[in-house]
Amino acid sequence: MISSKGNPSRVDHPTHYNQGEIECIDAMLAAGGEDAVKSFCHLSCFKYLWRFKHKNGVEDLKKAEWYLKKLIELSKLD
Repeated sequence: MISSKGNPSRVDHPTHYNQGEIECIDAMLAAGGEDAVKSFCHLSCFKYLWRFKHKNGVEDLKKAEWYLKKLIELSKLD
């Protein structure tokens, strides 16, 4: 995804998490299953909220938001 400034997004589907047509989170779902990925999303959200004041500020908040939205999306499948 390209940001409004024309640069690849560092939050929403960054290129370093895509290999061909498969995104890392989708490979994780296939390999580890839904419960494992929900736990990963929960803890990743926690991590970015924990560090946002000391590392990347708003970018970390956006990453936390991404993982929270993914957790909500996966939880709706239950």
